[in-house]
Amino acid sequence: MSSSHLRRPNFLVIVADDLGFSDSGPYGSEIKTPNLDRLAASGIRLTDFHTAPSCSPTRSMLFSGTDNHIAGLGQMAEHMASFEEEVFKDRPGYEGYLNFRVAALSEILQDADYHTMMAGKWHLGMNAKTSPSARGFDRVATLLPGAGNHFNFEPQLDQGIKPPAFLASEGFWMEDDRFLDRKTELPDNFYSSNYFTDKLLTFMHERPQDKPFFAYLAFTAPHWPLQAPKAVSDKYKGWYDDGPEALRQRRLQSLKDLGLIPKDAKPAPMNTPLAKDWASLSPEERMISSRKMEVYAAMVEVMDENIGRVIDELESTGELDNTFIVFMSDNGAEGTLLEATPMASGTPLMEMIAKFYDNSLENIGQHDSYVWYGPHWALAATAPSRAFKGFTTEGGIRCPCIVRYPVLDRCKDKDLISHEFTTVMDILPTFLDLAHVPHPGNTFRGRDVVPVRGRSWVPYLTGATSEVYDKSIDVTGWELFGLRGIRRGNFKAVLIPPPRGSGKWELYDLSSDPGETVDLSSKEPAIMTQMLADWDRYFAETGMFEIEYSKKKKLPKVTGA
Repeated sequence: MSSSHLRRPNFLVIVADDLGFSDSGPYGSEIKTPNLDRLAASGIRLTDFHTAPSCSPTRSMLFSGTDNHIAGLGQMAEHMASFEEEVFKDRPGYEGYLNFRVAALSEILQDADYHTMMAGKWHLGMNAKTSPSARGFDRVATLLPGAGNHFNFEPQLDQGIKPPAFLASEGFWMEDDRFLDRKTELPDNFYSSNYFTDKLLTFMHERPQDKPFFAYLAFTAPHWPLQAPKAVSDKYKGWYDDGPEALRQRRLQSLKDLGLIPKDAKPAPMNTPLAKDWASLSPEERMISSRKMEVYAAMVEVMDENIGRVIDELESTGELDNTFIVFMSDNGAEGTLLEATPMASGTPLMEMIAKFYDNSLENIGQHDSYVWYGPHWALAATAPSRAFKGFTTEGGIRCPCIVRYPVLDRCKDKDLISHEFTTVMDILPTFLDLAHVPHPGNTFRGRDVVPVRGRSWVPYLTGATSEVYDKSIDVTGWELFGLRGIRRGNFKAVLIPPPRGSGKWELYDLSSDPGETVDLSSKEPAIMTQMLADWDRYFAETGMFEIEYSKKKKLPKVTGA
């Protein structure tokens, strides 16, 4: 760091919700994202950045610097609710919220005299005691659960129908430590990306000028339901009429041309049993499907516009170059088909949609529509990787990440691409390193806390080291929904249970096979043995346990889906 740089840096983390690897301009997308292009042009694009396979586990890793099985989201709270109560009872690391065994990044920086503020999705606790204001944020505008209508249109709630927690917005909006009435205290022209940015900008205007700040902007876009202003969606009319396979090929070529993936990278097969192939769809089905993708693109564009507003604010106050900015997605693109999701007690999502929403072609994307785009568009966005959100294959955990902070030597190079393996757990130690704030160690605010597992990027970004993780000894693991992964250097082993996979451990060399297409488990027995030993150690260190899937509750039968 320059000796003339005396001010402590500000920190800004921007999280997109379910954004695919190639869904922004810096990563080869056709979607208009000039502000992310600007960040990348004066920053670093990471190509081997990894998260958890899904939303809340990733966020727990971001705020704790450690594994989600330690930080309280060993499984998503929504997933835990589908089991009988005793399965997760008294299991440390499976509390379903950011637990108090970790010192949260926001808490540590708050105690270090940073002004802390957030706007957006929390997904790390559903009550006042586990809300952002209770975990170190001075200013807060948040939706506590994992999803919500982007226009604040919730007719089923107005009729007293109680949805599952991850779809509940009634009673889960907060400003600072106060719960809001979404009907009377959210603006009439509410749109999620605009609202969260408006609130963060207000907090930035009102912040104390004698303190550095930590700002967290967590969009709910482009998470389903896919909704965007019609004028923006219409800009993309016709762009996706040739279907997801054609989009995938264009994206892959762009990624190769930009030097983000090897020119000889073999992509994972696009085959999925979850939905009909494009060729088998009727003309009307194709129009509906492509319209969903047009709306998705609009959501990304509007998110980018709002990111531009924040960048402009930092520039106008002279704080842009003194702010370490991280833009990331929280997991791979969402390819799940949601027809069987229980939206309310005993009522499948599709029945609720049929009663309260209009998903006709001309209405898709509007406030009273409720759609998602399915596996094929998601696979287009995660290529060359295998699968999408929810999987421990690269498609679920390899995400876009842009870093900008021109103070550090390596960051001064414009438009740099880094192929170093990194994880979301690294953000906390990196920030503390730059702020010259030590991790509290074993105790914090009168409670016992765990150490971090992530690595600071500062030695790498200053040019002191050539890598973040030691490829010969460092091991990183993933597990969610029974899917497993373990990585050492360029080798990665994965286990995907039936019916989604073989239920056997597979081995891949990601340096030559980013699509995880050639299983080396039988050809490299020594490496496979090492990886299985690594898994056993990771399993033990994180306090994981074998979940009894036989104790899952029976979901209501789906009709008409």
